[in-house]
Amino acid sequence: MAMVGSASTILFPFYPLQISLCMCCSNRAWKLKTNWSPLLGMDKEKGHIACFSSKKKLGFMDQILDYIEGGPKLRRWYGAPDLLPKDGSTEKLDEITEEEEVRDAVLVTDGDSEIGQMVILSLIVKRIRVKALVKDKRAAMEAFGTYVESIAGASNDSTSVKKALRGVRAVICANDGFVSNIEGWKGLEHVILLSQLSVYRGNSGIQAMMNSNARRLAEQDESALMASRVPYTIIRAGLLKNTPGRQRFSFEKGCATQGSLSKEDAAFICAEALDAVPEKGFIFEVVNGEEAVSDWKKRFAALMEKSG
Repeated sequence: MAMVGSASTILFPFYPLQISLCMCCSNRAWKLKTNWSPLLGMDKEKGHIACFSSKKKLGFMDQILDYIEGGPKLRRWYGAPDLLPKDGSTEKLDEITEEEEVRDAVLVTDGDSEIGQMVILSLIVKRIRVKALVKDKRAAMEAFGTYVESIAGASNDSTSVKKALRGVRAVICANDGFVSNIEGWKGLEHVILLSQLSVYRGNSGIQAMMNSNARRLAEQDESALMASRVPYTIIRAGLLKNTPGRQRFSFEKGCATQGSLSKEDAAFICAEALDAVPEKGFIFEVVNGEEAVSDWKKRFAALMEKSG
């Protein structure tokens, strides 16, 4: 812990978060660097600071601090997996067959991307067992410790994907280009895709040419998901931006073509969508707007009914 001015500050290596203890009111304040990645080393913008009173409802960042301050004794209560051997070996875990392992985990693809990390943190707060497909396993372990089971690999590597899907009940694809490469769909209960297809379709001129490959990947992912027999949710978000989450939304048809959505809000919606498994599949659009959602189960039910 470092002392900065009149506040004591805790810096977390695994998240773009700086927690301070406000000396004037003894409450926590947090600073979120909005364009920062612990695994990619980006830090381009100044953060946003807020002070939370103990009388107010705990926010997302305060919840993170609570379970971290709880220490190792509360790890299991918060859903963290058992500690791995000091050498990081997972050989014994690999010996468990698919039939023997309980499917209770959620896999986040592209876990070392900025949006992937935000989704992971949203799931940790919900005390969900998290697995992540990453490019750099060592960096991921340093970032999230034992709260996340990281599997090194790429979406086009069938071996690593098969290993990542072991024990998984649901998959959250936070970036385009993964779904169309999945072969081991068997056993999955739900796949959630955060899609930018509406944004790409709204592009024109040079922008359309620049995003032509991204649009092709997004179209392939959506088509593969619709053709699968796994229940799916496609979240067609507006242009994803590195802005603070507003927790205010619009779900109007066509809104994603011109609107935008905070990456933090997008990650939050992905995590909430896990509790709303459709019978087959449904698609909805979302951007930041004016609607505050108090009950996500009811909101998703309404969206499903409207899309059906």
